[in-house]
Order: sequence, then C-alpha cells, then structure tokens
Amino acid sequence: MTDWRAVIIGFLVITVLGIIGLTLPGVGQLAAGLIGGFVAGYLAGGGIGRGFWHGLLAGAFGGIVAGVLVALVVGVVGWAGGPVGGLISGLAGIGILAVAILISFVMAIESALAGALGGLLES
Repeated sequence: MTDWRAVIIGFLVITVLGIIGLTLPGVGQLAAGLIGGFVAGYLAGGGIGRGFWHGLLAGAFGGIVAGVLVALVVGVVGWAGGPVGGLISGLAGIGILAVAILISFVMAIESALAGALGGLLES
C-alpha cells in the first residue's frame, strides 16, 4: 500500500530544494532529488522495496514539476520575443518535451535509489 503522506512530503522536499537549487544548476536539482527520495523512503519505511517505490513516486512527481517549469520559462521567453520568438518557442516544443521527460526519469531513478536507502535505514 502506498503511503501518500511520505510521497507528498518527499515531493515537497524535492520541489523546495529544487527551487533553492536553481542557484547551483544541475547539482541543486540532483541533490534535491536525492534528499527528497531519501525522505520519502525513510518516512514510508518497510525496507528497500517499499523505500524504492515511495522514492520513485516522489521523484517522478518532482520531475514532472521541474519539466513544467522548464516549459513555462521557455514559453514566457518565446511570448516576450513576439511572433518570431513564438515560432522559435513553438519549434523548440519537441526539445522541451524531451528534456522534461529526461528530467522526470533522472529524478525518479535517483530518488528511487535514495528512497531504497532511506527505507533500508528506517527498517
């Protein structure tokens, strides 16, 4: 059974640390995913598998939020650029989608591994 409280707390940790981590691009988001996944796994407890699952869910939700934020930033920049910026932004949409999916997978995998460690330590 999924402990949604643990998943939501892990997701919130990922989101808050990810926003703070924007000052250190890449490293900040990596740390946010690891810490949030660990928190989700630790709070869920129950061993490696349960921690892995809860870290995976928290990381996937965090990755979706990060991907949406990237898409919003590019969309606003395109809108501010007028018709040419809109065209460029529209053409970049496929690349943005690929980046958002990649961010989601990376955050989910790293959070799942950290969640497994958290679940192991809590047991």
